[in-house]
Amino acid sequence: MNAPVTPTEVLRGSLAGLLDGLPPKQAAQAVDRLIASYRGGATPTDAPILRDRADVAAYAAYRMPATYEAVRSALEAFADAVPEWTPAGHTDVGGGTGAATWAAAATWPGSRPVTVLDWAEPALALGREIAAAHPDLRETRWQRARIDASLTLDPVDLVTVSYVLNELPAPGRAALVDAAAAAARAVVIVEPGTPDGYARVIEARDRLIAAGFRIAAPCPHSAACPIAPGTDWCHFSARVSRSSLHRQVKGGSLPYEDEKFSYVAAARFPVAPAPARVVRRPQIRKGQVLLDLCESGERLDRTTVTKRHGDLYKAARDADWGDPWPPLD
Repeated sequence: MNAPVTPTEVLRGSLAGLLDGLPPKQAAQAVDRLIASYRGGATPTDAPILRDRADVAAYAAYRMPATYEAVRSALEAFADAVPEWTPAGHTDVGGGTGAATWAAAATWPGSRPVTVLDWAEPALALGREIAAAHPDLRETRWQRARIDASLTLDPVDLVTVSYVLNELPAPGRAALVDAAAAAARAVVIVEPGTPDGYARVIEARDRLIAAGFRIAAPCPHSAACPIAPGTDWCHFSARVSRSSLHRQVKGGSLPYEDEKFSYVAAARFPVAPAPARVVRRPQIRKGQVLLDLCESGERLDRTTVTKRHGDLYKAARDADWGDPWPPLD
């Protein structure tokens, strides 16, 4: 019996034909312009970066696989903290071509009402086209909306906001987080894994806590982050498999890349966060593994796990950056 096709495989297959008929040089130029635009600061809400299908196809090949893997990692960490919960509905704010909707479908299989909100009509159109390949996403609503301080959201179980806050000025970021908190039972926010991205996540985290939410991941607590401002930043990494098309568009040769991201996942209902989270790549040395942990005591600590710890040592050797600690059963 053939194994069922995963959402990741379906998405990869859907993306593979996006640039058919688009000259490689034109695709590369579109990618270069998109990179420059996204690095240039806030995006005016009346002038979408993604202007036409060529832009959107280039964007999807350039960014969608990485966004999908980062959001899926964040959603899976959230799901670990609420194992009995499945969202009955999902709104993806600023979702573009729908990477977060695919990530939610991979985390919680099954059909549910989904709405993707974005200002770029070409992105929504392509997202609708791609989603037709996944049975759980075929009824998704793709709705044009300004992602700014005027946005209001209908009540829903889950709101995702991925790689959006970096495109908004500070008042718009605060308003968007407040709108998500007012509408949702659970909110997951993902930003680039940079010091600035982490700062935006911490701002959002503080607003969610003030609104009555409990932090489910990555933090093992809902108290203040133990990282002293300006000394470090909390971020994680997701391994992204790169197709030949992806390598062509991004100009790389490796079959993978690592997407760095920061995130916060919170809920209005009880959650069971991990006792600790691995916040750096484990260091494997002869007979021991060094784990840098954020712990429930609102502190950062380094734990050394040696062979004398038996099964825990084996688990430490298998632990990855971002994993809960001790490992879940």
